[in-house]
Amino acid sequence: MLALELNALTKRYTPAAAPAVDDLSLSVAQGEMLSIIGPSGCGKTTLLRLVAGFERPEAGEVIIGGRRVAGPGLHLPPEQRQVGMVFQSYALFPHLSVAENVGYGLFGLRGEARGRQIRHSLRLVGLLDVQHRMPHELSGGQQQRVALARALAPNPAVVLLDEPFSNLDASLRRVMRDEVRAILRTTGATAVFVTHDQEEALFMGDRIAVLHQGRLEQAGAPEAIFHTPATRFVAEFMGNTDFLPGEVTPDGILTEVGLIPQRVSLPAGAAVELAVRADDVSLARDRAGQGLVLARQFLGAQNIYRVRLPSGRLLHSLQPHTLLWPPGTPVIVRAEAGHPLAVFHDGRRVAEAEPVSTGADA
Repeated sequence: MLALELNALTKRYTPAAAPAVDDLSLSVAQGEMLSIIGPSGCGKTTLLRLVAGFERPEAGEVIIGGRRVAGPGLHLPPEQRQVGMVFQSYALFPHLSVAENVGYGLFGLRGEARGRQIRHSLRLVGLLDVQHRMPHELSGGQQQRVALARALAPNPAVVLLDEPFSNLDASLRRVMRDEVRAILRTTGATAVFVTHDQEEALFMGDRIAVLHQGRLEQAGAPEAIFHTPATRFVAEFMGNTDFLPGEVTPDGILTEVGLIPQRVSLPAGAAVELAVRADDVSLARDRAGQGLVLARQFLGAQNIYRVRLPSGRLLHSLQPHTLLWPPGTPVIVRAEAGHPLAVFHDGRRVAEAEPVSTGADA
C-alpha cells in the first residue's frame, strides 16, 4: 500500500518565476523511508510543505493514505492530513513543558488516554524522565527527540523531516541520525527525510529521490542512485565525481588515460563522458607518467591525491595513508574501477552495448 502519492505537482511562488516544484510525481510505500536530496533551491522544502499543507499547489494532487488531501478544488489544512512534521529548527513551544509540547497535536484525546499517548511517545525517544522540563533546559539532541516524539504522537500516516540534523555539531549529528532512524524503524513509520547531505541521504533512505531545479532527476535505492546515476547531474551531486571525456571506438572508450574496455550503445566516434570517483583511479609513480600530483589530502586511514592530466583536467585518486608523494611527483594514471563506469552523452546515461552473438547457441 502507498502511504503517499504525489501526482504531477507544480508550485510557483510568483507567476513569472520558474516553478519551485515542476510537474513532480513520486510515491512512498507504507513503512518506507524516503530521502529527498538536492542542492539549495532545488525545491526540497517546498515539496515537504506541499505535502504538509503549508503550501497550495498550482497543479497536481497529494494523496496520503489513499485519501486525496490536495488537488483541483481541494486543499485540506495541515491538521487534517495525518502528517507529523519535524522542522529544521524543531519549533518547540518555549512556554510549554516537554510533555505539553508532545501532546500539542493530540486533538482527539483527553484525560488519561492523552497522558498515556504522551508517555508512550516520550518512552519511544528515551525522554520520559524529562517530561516536566522546559525546552531551554534540554540539549540540542534532546530537543530534536522531543520534536520527533511530538510528530509521532498522533500516529501520523507520514512523518516529514526537514533537515532535522542541520543545527547539530558533526559528532552529535551522527549519533542522532542513528537514533532517529532506529526510532522510525521501531514504530514502522513512513518517513520523508529532506537533506542536502549525501552521506545522510544514503544512510537514512530505503530509497533516494534526487531533485534539481524543481524536477525529479532520479529515484531509486541508494545503491542504484550511487552506482547507476541516470543523469550527469546525479553522478556529479552524489559522490564527488570527476568526468573524463572519451570517444567511442569498436573496442571501448578512448580517453587520455588510455582505453576503457567498455562498450556502449553509441556509434564509433561519439563523444562521451565517463564518471570516475577517487576509488576508480589508480596511480603509479613513474617519470614518464602523464599525470602530475598537485596536492594530497590526508583523511586519516587514506589519502586523496589531486592529479593534473596533460589536458589540464583534474582527477582524484584514493590511496593508502602509507603512500606519501609530494606535489610535483609524475605518475601514471589509469581508470581501473573493477566495474562498469557510468557513461554520459548529452547529460544522459548511455546503456551498455548488447553482447555480440557468436552463433554458438544456435
